[in-house]
Amino acid sequence: MAHHQLTATPETIHWGHFDASLPPVLRIRPGDTLSIGTVSGSREESERAGDKVLPEHRAIVEQCKPQMGPHILTGPIWIEGAEPGDTLEVQIREIELRQDWGYNSVRPLKGGLPDDFPLTRVMNIPIDRTNRTCTLPWGPTIPLRPFFGIMAVAPLAAYGRVSSVEPREYGGNIDNKELVAGSSLFLPVQVEGALFSAGDGHAVQGDGEVCLTALETAISGELTFRLHKAPKNTAATGDARVTGGTLRRPRAITPTHYISMAFDPDLDNAAREALRDMIAWLGELKGWSALDAYTTCSLACDLHITQIVDGNKGVHAMFPRTLID
Repeated sequence: MAHHQLTATPETIHWGHFDASLPPVLRIRPGDTLSIGTVSGSREESERAGDKVLPEHRAIVEQCKPQMGPHILTGPIWIEGAEPGDTLEVQIREIELRQDWGYNSVRPLKGGLPDDFPLTRVMNIPIDRTNRTCTLPWGPTIPLRPFFGIMAVAPLAAYGRVSSVEPREYGGNIDNKELVAGSSLFLPVQVEGALFSAGDGHAVQGDGEVCLTALETAISGELTFRLHKAPKNTAATGDARVTGGTLRRPRAITPTHYISMAFDPDLDNAAREALRDMIAWLGELKGWSALDAYTTCSLACDLHITQIVDGNKGVHAMFPRTLID
């Protein structure tokens, strides 16, 4: 299988939006591995970093403009053979920090407490890549755990151009801190070729991402892509770890957990849908009745608030692999 390289440049990014009509910047085949580089930050954040800004990041903020959202996304990438109804598996093999700084933003009428902090604060925070930590000006040193805040396939063509802010069934601004190296993310393909993109690199984030952003930074990753064909197109894979049929929403397998995810403006609705997806998944995995899976979830499944700041709030249900593998 081939190994490809793709980094963020003015020619290989789309800024702030998803659109099924975007032309692919790279074509790969299932089974191929991609080394992908991403950057984060507008002109405002990059100017604060001065000469620490990566040259390609500087070129992007000088030559390109955001449309609808703030996220600089590398891609889209065409996956040969991907069709609507298929599932794209993104195996996250490595994630590395690319620079020695990141930023965090607080803005009025944004975040989890939109009325409590009527001010703008954009902080650039040094990153210690050797020790994989950052130290905040008021004292605490925080271990870093980098991940891509955004991984997505293109939305349905009927959606037209949509903002990168709200996560939806195609993935997008998921902001799930569990998607670290060693994890696989499963995305329901919406359009031919899938058109995968990634960005919004986070050095570290708490569940909720409450003040609006995490520690945003440039990261790189090594990703391998597998394609699971929908049963209507070919014989089913038989791998219930992925899906017993057409996937409705993103799900993931990490080194420690099976994770279902849901997004909705109402946090209660997101929790219900994430739980329903986990109940169905446990039935696929173990043959349990829905009632038995529901009871098991009450004893062993944790519901986490992924984020509350991106319009569509996120909840992810985490079930330990040790109980069923």
